[in-house]
Amino acid sequence: MSHSDNPAASPVLIPVELLEQSGIVANCRMNRERTLFGTNGYETELGYNPFYVMLSKLRPGLTVGWLDLCCGSGRALIEALNHIQLMQFADRCEVIGVDLAGMFAGDSADLSCLQLVTASVTAWHPTRQFEVISCVHGLHYIGDKLGLISRASSWLTDNGQFMANLSLENIKLNDGRPAKRIVAAELRKQGLVYDATRKRVFCHGRRQIELPFRYLGADDHAGPNYTGQPAVDSYYELLTS
Repeated sequence: MSHSDNPAASPVLIPVELLEQSGIVANCRMNRERTLFGTNGYETELGYNPFYVMLSKLRPGLTVGWLDLCCGSGRALIEALNHIQLMQFADRCEVIGVDLAGMFAGDSADLSCLQLVTASVTAWHPTRQFEVISCVHGLHYIGDKLGLISRASSWLTDNGQFMANLSLENIKLNDGRPAKRIVAAELRKQGLVYDATRKRVFCHGRRQIELPFRYLGADDHAGPNYTGQPAVDSYYELLTS
């Protein structure tokens, strides 16, 4: 029985260092083989295809950046860069994929405009702003989900677009109460778009977001979420002014 099945059970909240060693976070089934196109592709999962969004932002003299957080093996990025090379746009694009496991596909060495980084997305910082930032199902395994959303939104260009899968059912208050309605309202108040039906969050244009929550820790025994895969519950204290 998971903690979500037994409301009386008090979850043991663990810090990010222990969370990133959890077998739940190291789940290889979610994003390792995901591709750019198709029924299991980025466009299907996000409602937008980051590749097409990136192409739409190409301008003369501009190097367009796409950051993919929790990129898995990077297969989708490699697929995108192969298309970019065929279109002869490689000198006008920079694509960065970040993933904790670092189990990247082996055929990316010749793609000079692609950088695959082994790092924790909770600690990693970019050196540029991006026209496109994506996170396909990665937030399910992040402890401070709201913190990463806030940071990613600040990494956008003024006309950039952030898109991610987000299940608010995996966000709880410190007393165990669901935070879904409160968090959705606060995200919208900050100018983000949350699609409750499809469980997606979007940010259009760079924003400095200040959400009234203090992250407390994560429960990696939350059980499966809407994807059918085990996920991580994130716990927050609601701050009052």
